[in-house]
Amino acid sequence: MDVRLPPDDKDAKAQPAPAPAPRGTARRYRVGLLLGTAFLAGAVLGPASGIVARAWHLGVPAAHASDPAQADTYRLLTLFGKVFELTRSKYVDPVPDKKLIENALNGMLTGLDPHSAYMNAKEWADMQVQTRGEFGGLGLEVTEDNGFIRVVSPIDDTPAAKAGVKPGDLITAIDGKTVEGLSLNDAVDRMRGPPNSRISITLKRQGVDKPITLSMLREIIKIKVVKDRMEPNDIGYIRLSQFTERADSGVRDAIAQLKTESHGKLRALILDLRNNPGGLVDQAVGVASAFIDKGEIVSTRGRHADDTQRWNAQGNDVAHGLPLVVLINGGSASASEIVSGALQDHRRAILLGTRSFGKGSVQTIIPLPGEGAVRLTTARYYTPSGRSIQGLGITPDVKVAESREPVEHFLPEREADLNNTIKNEGGTPVAALPPRTDLPAIVKEIPAKPPVGFPAFDPKKGDATDFQLQQALVLANAMAHGPALPATPAVAAKPEVKAAAPATPAKP
Repeated sequence: MDVRLPPDDKDAKAQPAPAPAPRGTARRYRVGLLLGTAFLAGAVLGPASGIVARAWHLGVPAAHASDPAQADTYRLLTLFGKVFELTRSKYVDPVPDKKLIENALNGMLTGLDPHSAYMNAKEWADMQVQTRGEFGGLGLEVTEDNGFIRVVSPIDDTPAAKAGVKPGDLITAIDGKTVEGLSLNDAVDRMRGPPNSRISITLKRQGVDKPITLSMLREIIKIKVVKDRMEPNDIGYIRLSQFTERADSGVRDAIAQLKTESHGKLRALILDLRNNPGGLVDQAVGVASAFIDKGEIVSTRGRHADDTQRWNAQGNDVAHGLPLVVLINGGSASASEIVSGALQDHRRAILLGTRSFGKGSVQTIIPLPGEGAVRLTTARYYTPSGRSIQGLGITPDVKVAESREPVEHFLPEREADLNNTIKNEGGTPVAALPPRTDLPAIVKEIPAKPPVGFPAFDPKKGDATDFQLQQALVLANAMAHGPALPATPAVAAKPEVKAAAPATPAKP
């Protein structure tokens, strides 16, 4: 998810300065925020009989009651008050007013698109912890799909990843209790807990008839979002699993480490963004800037024309033009798509894999003092060529599937399959982009899927079962003008892999 943290938040890392917006934009935005906060404060105070009246006086001037549109708003607020009062007085069990209001706020926002939501004070605090890259739980990135909880991706080296949770798994129960009827935030809250406490989750997996129940111990999740290692032929591999506050610095440190480890002989790089669900916009800009000297990285366009912003490269290709291959798949979303789209448009990298998720929207976090925050979709983003990838995704330059047989999905696989998604509009048609003419000849020999008998991917066996990575190594070697490597390895072949250096624990 692409998230903008508020500029005055003490935990937010300073963002690269976008192109300046016209004066008055920020002031108008803040006034709108204050009006919204006043409306919410009026709505949650006092007995139900006074809710609509207070909300009316704070949010909609009574003088406008004669206006048909304003009158309709007043009628709907009155309806809300009636339903609220009926629920709090006649529901089978007593329900706190706070819970009713929070449920109503969540319904208002989640009904707009899959990524907008209201966060109460605890959920807002949890999100701030997560963007810093440390929290307690299982290490899962999840989303809500038609009332179900779907796994976007397990985070590397966490209890969930070690237990065998896979992208696309449907979580049906937590500790034996169904998740049906739970909000996404409630489900996440149940999965978090004290370190070393045991939890079981029940999964429905495509192609498996029986439910899968996995038991694991919660851990303090200190996400090491960047990993690196040397591959054969002096090719460096960098895995970026999330765009937390440590992503930009982590990638730059990894490049420096690979240069040292190769004794200055580093010939090419592979950046693996597969199953990376995204994160902070400023980190996406920083990571892309690690490979692009100048030019636009991403632009965003909001509801008003003068809200347009543009982020440019920071002028420091720390890889110094080394050949670059980027791995993407259907789990590569939002910030991952910003980076891969910028590298593709600038012709700085060749993308290999399968089409990405297709989330082309940006969410702004708007704090509500003392009452949590609103995560609100405020803009669409566009690649440097003007493309909007909303609902479309990034199409790789070299299409290579992970498995030979297509994987069937019982739930929506990409953004376009979700309910209430925003439209793709305002961008340059993808068909208008000029075709690439800089692809090496070896591309024609790279197969689109593994050969018959190729083993299923197993994280414990590394390169030997990762067909996409094997083809990325072939491509990177050709880009570096190395000796020719076979594009389709023998099924039984196990390419030599240099042992990765021990991981340095991430600091809290």
